[in-house]
Amino acid sequence: MNNKFLNIYNNLIKLTRNKLLYNKSNNESFSDRLIIFLFHFAFFIKIYKNKNNKEEFQSLYDFVFKQIELSIREIGYGDVSVNKKMKDYVNLMYSVIDKAELWEKLDSNKKTDFFSDYLDSNKENTFYIDYFDKYLVYLTKNSFNYFTKVVISHKF
Repeated sequence: MNNKFLNIYNNLIKLTRNKLLYNKSNNESFSDRLIIFLFHFAFFIKIYKNKNNKEEFQSLYDFVFKQIELSIREIGYGDVSVNKKMKDYVNLMYSVIDKAELWEKLDSNKKTDFFSDYLDSNKENTFYIDYFDKYLVYLTKNSFNYFTKVVISHKF
């Protein structure tokens, strides 16, 4: 089961590394990448949560946040800082999940505000709206198991 989760995690990381998601004039930071990762993960959860076992999905969620914690520790943060950052990222994740759940009901302005609230970017927010709309379609066209086998070359 861990291998399956690792493949999902690595697929989400690969999506997050898409250079088009970052503004060329700004240096992308760990925090920026993590926020984009959380967007990908929130939409992933939105699409597949009802099609899969709740315990399995909770295990996936726990696995992903354990990987995030390990990444924060690798950067060199101490225990107190890691705990604070993890609390912030978990709260951010819940906020992003709330917006992702309502995605189809949000108008363009609310979607723009959604990205503006989290990303300090000069990119037009319509870029992110278009990107994540295409990402949602991509997720609906592929099964959960599609992401569990290997790291995929994503095209959408």
